[in-house]
Amino acid sequence: MLVDAAVDRVLRDLESFGRENDSREGDRARKMLNLERETAELVHVLVRSGRRRRVLEIGTSNGVSTLWLAAALRATGATEPLISVERDPAKSAEARANLERAGLADRVRLLVGDATEVVAGLPGPFDCVFFDADRWSAPDQLRLLLPKLERDCLLLADNALSHPEEIAGYIAAVEALPDVASTTFAVGKGLHVAHRG
Repeated sequence: MLVDAAVDRVLRDLESFGRENDSREGDRARKMLNLERETAELVHVLVRSGRRRRVLEIGTSNGVSTLWLAAALRATGATEPLISVERDPAKSAEARANLERAGLADRVRLLVGDATEVVAGLPGPFDCVFFDADRWSAPDQLRLLLPKLERDCLLLADNALSHPEEIAGYIAAVEALPDVASTTFAVGKGLHVAHRG
């Protein structure tokens, strides 16, 4: 098992809730749009095996991917909290409650606001960024983050296969960076993975 039983119980509750909520909710802003378990497991393993220690997540929702990332950072022995940005205060509050239920609240710093504005004010450095929010603004966020990234850096982005037109600008920006190797994994909605190191 990749995560302990307490975290797994919360994740399974959230997965069930997310499926039910999203199937009946017509308003996209009220959907959870949680990361699929197979994608979340891959993200967890990449962060854990790469011994990432300073991670930024853009797009918290109610905290499913946040839980997976926080659990990975706990496993690597990271001392810095995961920083996770969400524009919806209600979803951020849900994420806080879910992190508390899982015993991971002390490992995450939740920030609320427009991701591009928040990213501009973050000092860094980061050795991993997970983009899982508005795909159109991701290239701007990447540009702002470039001076704040460690030389050895992992860049992850969801929805690479489900929303190819929306994420094309981000992928092009990443693949134009020097010394970057990247690929897209056909799991869930498609996970784009890039490593500079």
